[in-house]
Amino acid sequence: MMEWKQLISPHRVGRRRDEPAGLTPERSPFQRDFDRIVFSSAFRRMQDKTQVFPLSGNDYVRTRLTHSLETASIGRSLGSTAGVFLCQNFDTGGAHPSDFGAIVAAAALAHDIGNPPLGHGGEESIRDWFLCSDSARPLQQQMTAADWEDLIRYEGNAQGFRVLCKLQMPDQPGGMQLTCATLGAFAKYPRASLTDTPPPGVAGKKFNFFQADRELFREVAESTGMIACGQDSYCRHPLAYLVEAADDIAYRIVDFEDGHMAGVIPYPDLEAAFLEIINEDWVADYLKKLQLPARRAEFLRAQAVGVLVRQSTEVFAERQEEILRGSMTGSLIEQIPAAETLKKIQQRSVHSIYHAPQVASVIAAGFELLSGMLEIFVPAVHEIAMERSGRGKASYRAHRIFHIIPPHFAPVDQDHWQQSAYLRTLHILDYLAGMTDSYAVNLYKKLKGISL
Repeated sequence: MMEWKQLISPHRVGRRRDEPAGLTPERSPFQRDFDRIVFSSAFRRMQDKTQVFPLSGNDYVRTRLTHSLETASIGRSLGSTAGVFLCQNFDTGGAHPSDFGAIVAAAALAHDIGNPPLGHGGEESIRDWFLCSDSARPLQQQMTAADWEDLIRYEGNAQGFRVLCKLQMPDQPGGMQLTCATLGAFAKYPRASLTDTPPPGVAGKKFNFFQADRELFREVAESTGMIACGQDSYCRHPLAYLVEAADDIAYRIVDFEDGHMAGVIPYPDLEAAFLEIINEDWVADYLKKLQLPARRAEFLRAQAVGVLVRQSTEVFAERQEEILRGSMTGSLIEQIPAAETLKKIQQRSVHSIYHAPQVASVIAAGFELLSGMLEIFVPAVHEIAMERSGRGKASYRAHRIFHIIPPHFAPVDQDHWQQSAYLRTLHILDYLAGMTDSYAVNLYKKLKGISL
């Protein structure tokens, strides 16, 4: 079984074990994690990244940044509530319940920090390009099976780990040098893209680190005592269940509220669904005092989130032994009393929100946008690499395209960049994934000659 006093390890990834931690009494290591994420440029860019409604002209609906802040707020409540139970029933090494809240809040704040422009359609576009493009096929011959799997199964979760541990503050080992506790909680899918034994259940659905970052993740897993399932595969850090619950609650409830504000979910449907979760007689009477449907929706959303937080932490406590053994296969919200109602909300959201014309049309365009930029950048970069290593001559076009890429994403003078097709490609994905929606659209229009 995993042990709580080790699971909340304050060791910072990339630092030596004997290096002074620089602790201050007024801020815990995990609060400092939260602050480092807030002040990072990668977090700032999420203000112009899609949550549900891409490039929305409505100033009410959420962006990826506001979604992340709300998820972190829910995560803090989940973690602190669970922390009371854990401190009373387990050896936590003198931790305070607020430490658990701070860890979950920091991990939840960063949970989408690696997502490319235009939402999950951007991820799918990248996978599809490597699987289907004629320009990508020659690269497969220059990579290992595990390297290629990273690309054809490209994951924003793995990109997020890379952002936190390498791309932000790249001049120091471990990047932002967050605590291993926060990074463990961040990893909802603690495995490589190619592994002999994935973790059981929902934790094995996706992957959380690229081959280039596997040693950094191993440091996180060993420091926190996560159980190894196989090569480059681990059972979840228990707090990852709370981070997942925070995200699940936020996007099921808050996206539904956004759908109402965007005019695709009628207010009576929202009220009925949220009242079914809340299940308190006094709430219907209180709603009569509120004049505007928007105010009623906000009140119902707040009450529903509170109920779901309580139910999720109760299941977390009940399933604690199973979680610590690494044998729980489902998510927390699949096991709470409101699970069926949430399933109905999710089904309605898929039909009325995620497939709404104003969402689908922009996502479809975004699919073309990212695959189009990969078609432009990847061949040009590889041509330059061949030229720099004396294996060919790059075209005039490749030279012009190459100079668009910021130098830190194309370190031509480094041997590893010249020799490794995998690392060169990963650098291009670092560049594309970091773009905001608006920047990606404007750059693509310039590259295609639509606007100059």
